[in-house]
Amino acid sequence: MIEWSANERKIAKNIRVDACILFSFFNRDSVRRKIIEELSNSGCKLISPEFAFVELISDKLKIMKYGKIDNLSFVFLLSLLERKIELFSKKVYAGFLAEANKISPHRGQTKDDPYFALALVFNSPIWSDESGFKQQSRVKVLSTKELLDLLK
Repeated sequence: MIEWSANERKIAKNIRVDACILFSFFNRDSVRRKIIEELSNSGCKLISPEFAFVELISDKLKIMKYGKIDNLSFVFLLSLLERKIELFSKKVYAGFLAEANKISPHRGQTKDDPYFALALVFNSPIWSDESGFKQQSRVKVLSTKELLDLLK
C-alpha cells in the first residue's frame, strides 16, 4: 500500500480522473461533481484520456436516465465538463501502455491501461472508486472519500 508523506497530503497539481467519476458529473446531487468543481476552481489540473469523452457520448442515453436530465442539459454539462478536464490523445501516453498493463488490475484487458499510463506520464494520482486500482503500489489511487478528507 502506498503511504502519504506530509507533503503529499496536499492535493496534487494533476489528478487523473476515472471514467466513472466523469459519469457522475451529470448527476446534480453528486458529491463527485462538487469535488470536480472544487478541484478545478482551485487550480488542480484534472486529466483523462480522450476516449473517456467518447464513452460519455456513447452512453448518453444511460447518463441522461441516471442523471435525470434531458438532451439539452446533457450537451450543456458535457461542454462544462470539457472545460474542467484536460484530455490527452493516445500518442501522449502510448509509450507507457505496456508498463500500465503490468500494473493495471485487469491484466489482459486494456480498458484501464490508458488511465494508468497517463498517471505514469504525469506522475499523478488516479481518482477512482474502483477498489481493484489499489491492488498495486506503483500509482497512487485516491478514492472519493480520500479526496474529500484531503479537501477538508
